[in-house]
Amino acid sequence: MSVAETHRAIDAVWRMESAKVIAGLARIVRDVGVAEELAQDALVAALEQWPQSGVPDNPGAWLTAAAKHRAIDYFRRNSMLDRKHEEIGREIDLQQRSTAADFDAAIDDDIGDDLLRLIFTACHPVLSPEGRVALTLRLLGGLTTDEVARAFLIPEATVAQRIVRAKRTLAEAKVPFEIPRGIDRAARLSSVLEVIYLIFNEGYSATEGEDWLRPALCEEALRLGRVLAELAPEEAEVHGLVALMEIQASRSNARVGPSGEPILLLEQDRARWDRLLIGRGVAALARAERRGGARGPYTLQASIAACHARARTPEETDWPRIVALYGELARVAPSPVIELNRAVAVSMASGPKAALAIIDPLLTDASLRNYHLLPSVRGLLRRLGRLDEARTEFERAASLTRNSRERQLLLDRAQDCGANPSARRPD
Repeated sequence: MSVAETHRAIDAVWRMESAKVIAGLARIVRDVGVAEELAQDALVAALEQWPQSGVPDNPGAWLTAAAKHRAIDYFRRNSMLDRKHEEIGREIDLQQRSTAADFDAAIDDDIGDDLLRLIFTACHPVLSPEGRVALTLRLLGGLTTDEVARAFLIPEATVAQRIVRAKRTLAEAKVPFEIPRGIDRAARLSSVLEVIYLIFNEGYSATEGEDWLRPALCEEALRLGRVLAELAPEEAEVHGLVALMEIQASRSNARVGPSGEPILLLEQDRARWDRLLIGRGVAALARAERRGGARGPYTLQASIAACHARARTPEETDWPRIVALYGELARVAPSPVIELNRAVAVSMASGPKAALAIIDPLLTDASLRNYHLLPSVRGLLRRLGRLDEARTEFERAASLTRNSRERQLLLDRAQDCGANPSARRPD
């Protein structure tokens, strides 16, 4: 195997195994930042040794063993080994075993719980949303700082600063490396789900740049969601989020044209939707609903996505049901953005006038002042023949978006408003 091939293998192993290694270390050292540094040291050792010795038969176990040795060295350097022996002995009753055996047992114990602890720690509400996203992709996704920066089209130095600040904040706040219980768990779980969905949404509809989609981010969010569903199988909203992401991801191939231009929902070739992902999403939705109780926001959004997935054509879509689901969603998680989405469904079920009755009061909402989708949706004025007003709305929407593909789409819509009405495309 060439050096380049070995490095590619190391990269693949790191993405698959790094979260487990970091999680195991973090439970021992009680500091996410230190755990990542020790895991990185193991990665450096692999980069140095594997090109000469070859990739081990069990590379994940090799990285874990290398990380354990570095953890032992860390405690020795900090004169903490005796105290850590006592702590580990109380936890796993292995006081009579050797140093290496203590660390082996401590790190290997219950990897599932360790990963869950790491997810809850990386997504702790004490961190800023930007810090949570960056730290989650770094610790759980195995992405480099440069990869995170390129994914979000921001300077690498900015991402590095966010990650350093996030780790420092966790240490200073003495955030425990644990799975929260009761009310605390419910509050923290919402933060975890929010971070994963933020990552997915940035991949599904990029906020800026030249590309409409960033599939790698969608795939990473789906992977994190699936891992979380295995680790917390009784949490309905975890399955709801996975269902939502699976169904939305099923449309990816149909969402862009040959030149990368966006294709909106009603204009997509539904034969290109991925039926396997739809099936997985519907199954996850069923798991969420089987948990019982009131449906949460992710489960409700997954139900809306399932309505679209079940319709073979836009005309067959059950728009009244979607309107009802948005009404329920607005009661569970009220927000002006949800109202705007409800207005779109109302426009399809009851016409543009009924939708405008919902949209126009949102024009005074400060949180939507620079939200490009508000004037974009208000462009449905063209269905009432108010072409000049619709063109103005599309042009304003184009001026607000930072994604060049979306900007061109909106400018095309504005131009359509000056064309022959019979040639206009549907909203």
